[in-house]
Formats: sequence, C-alpha cells, structure tokens
Amino acid sequence: MRLVAHEFMTLDGVMQGPGGAEEDTTGGFRWGGWGATIFDDVVAETVDGWFQHTDALLFGRTTYDMMAAYWPQVTDPDDTVAARLNAAPKHVVTTTLDPADGPWASTTSVIADDVPARIRRLKQQGDGELQVHGSSRLLQTLIAERLLDELRLIVVPTVIGSGKRVFAEATPSGFEVTDARVATNGCVAMTLVPAPFRTATFEVVDGKERMVDERSEG
Repeated sequence: MRLVAHEFMTLDGVMQGPGGAEEDTTGGFRWGGWGATIFDDVVAETVDGWFQHTDALLFGRTTYDMMAAYWPQVTDPDDTVAARLNAAPKHVVTTTLDPADGPWASTTSVIADDVPARIRRLKQQGDGELQVHGSSRLLQTLIAERLLDELRLIVVPTVIGSGKRVFAEATPSGFEVTDARVATNGCVAMTLVPAPFRTATFEVVDGKERMVDERSEG
C-alpha cells in the first residue's frame, strides 16, 4: 500500500487544531479552528477526493480519540468523508489501547512497538492507500524514517506563531509537486512526492549571472 499523509497547515507550518477551538489544546494552544472556515468549492472537492482513495487508516492516539468521538455521529449517507472514515480499517500507534476495546468501528490493530518496522509491514499488505490524517507525532516518525510515499497539504493563508508543526523535526528534503490548486480564498492544495534535496550557487561569469555547482542529496 502507498502511505499518504494529509494535513492542513498554516503559512508558518502549524498543523494543530484546524477543526475547532477544543480540538487540540495541548501546550495551552488557543487558536483552534483556524481551518474550519476555509471550505470553498476547491477545498471541499480536494478533501472529498482524498477520501475517495482511502483503503485503510493509520492514526496516532490523540487524533484517533478525537475523530472517534466525532465521526461515528455523522450518519448522513451522502457524507462520503464520514462513510470512509467510519468503515475503513484503522490502525493506531499507541501503547494504551486494546483493539477489541477501540471505541471506533473497524479498529483493526494497535502498533505498540517497533513502529517503523510494523508500518513497513502494513505497507506490504495489499494495494491502495494507507492514509494518515493529523497525527503530528506519528507524522514526524514517518518523515524521519522516509516512510511517506506522498504528502497532501492544504496551506491556509494564516499565521499563528506557535503550535505543532508539520515539519517540526524534519531533515533536509526536496519534494516534487505533482498537483497544485489555488482556492478562491487563497488556500493552496498541493500533492507532494519526496525527492532529493537540491542546492546550487549563483555567480557572475562574463557579466552574466548563472547557476553553478548544483547538487542533490538524499
């Protein structure tokens, strides 16, 4: 399976609490809900498109608990996001949950140790997409271990200044942008595929500026 992460992100890289004031107040965060008003047609179509490809879900414990408390209440048969979230197999990275006691239907497995190795094995189970949504701590592990096949972002033209960040612990990396859309409200939806980190230098040669010493790493 392809492992794909999906995140809402401010201009300064914050991913914490986009959906509501009390969604994630960790560390005294008080700016929750910054992403709740951005759903014009482009953003809504983008998010719906994400879930049309959901074959299985991978969560960190905080995001799992938050979503398990909300999405089972959404029973509208026309809500494709709720339908996929509630029905798809779910895998949770945590040491404190028994899958038999999981509060959300289709909770399939708990990953309590050897997290990178266990996720690599999950990726080998069938085709389709294993999707991550939110899950900031888990996301840092996936980035550090180079487990992501794709990252889908909606960048919101808002600056917060503090909070959990998408690339909080990242090492240098490049990305190939395979798709990008700009919403009427200024949000940018991007699909990114990891690529080598590239650098270069500019210098003047015979009175003309040119790029030299281009290098790639990773």
